[in-house]
Amino acid sequence: MATKTETKPQLSGVALYSRFALAGAICCSVTHGALTPVDVVKTRIQLDPATYNRGMIGGFRQVIKNEGAGALLTGVGPTFAGYFLQGAFKFGGYELFKQQAINYLGYENASKYRTGVYLASSALAEFFADIALCPLEATRIRLVSQPTYASGLIGGFGKMLKNEGVGAFYAGFGPILFKQIPYTMAKFVVYEKVAEAAYSVFPKKDMSDGMQTVVNLGSGLVAGLAAAIVSQPADTMLSKINKTPGAPGEGTATRLIKIGKELGIKGSYSGIGARLFMVGTLTAFQFAIYGDIKKALGATGGIEIGK
Repeated sequence: MATKTETKPQLSGVALYSRFALAGAICCSVTHGALTPVDVVKTRIQLDPATYNRGMIGGFRQVIKNEGAGALLTGVGPTFAGYFLQGAFKFGGYELFKQQAINYLGYENASKYRTGVYLASSALAEFFADIALCPLEATRIRLVSQPTYASGLIGGFGKMLKNEGVGAFYAGFGPILFKQIPYTMAKFVVYEKVAEAAYSVFPKKDMSDGMQTVVNLGSGLVAGLAAAIVSQPADTMLSKINKTPGAPGEGTATRLIKIGKELGIKGSYSGIGARLFMVGTLTAFQFAIYGDIKKALGATGGIEIGK
């Protein structure tokens, strides 16, 4: 008996955006988690440049020599959990807000002004993503900067909550917004533009799934390098403000001004080599994994506004 081929209905609404969110959660948690050792070295260079002054490779050797190889996985728990939540809000939110912009502006206007749509959608998505990420990022930095502080995510999170209150988790919320929003805006808009350029030469409809993954990797790499340069000063300030509690009565704004004066331009870019490698690599793989997981989940109902 002949088998009738059925076309799967295109997803929409919660069914579609929950898949975008899951794909984003997986791609961000896996990539950030895998690069925890690089993040540990990068954070050490930012927090103690006088000691960790031999670059990324030298930093790896110093950490292993002084604390053992296991120290390179310090903070892996909060990194994985934090970026799982952040990835869900970031990628799912980006797709959602982009669709809302299309609904509001109409397809033609959204396509005409797509750079603005990409920037606004990514900024809004990142704002909500950072609300979820901030407590876990604060815990991670405390664990990395003070290796004896606690034994892991649950212990570190609980100790900070008990000793310093909820406010301690959001002491770095200003810097994390200052870092992550420009980072994400650069990340998405550069990715979209590079991918659009690639598909203008090699039409997407004619590409195999493997070649589309290659485009995602290449576009993500360029996007990651641009995003790292844009957000590096705020990343250094975030590491500094979460290293230790502030003095009694010292507000976050006061601490940020103080840290900014101490760092200067040169100090703000401490650890840029490690971060370029880290962010370029993870962004390339994020977009590749995100694209492949979307296909696997059948999340193909989004509207593209690129030319």
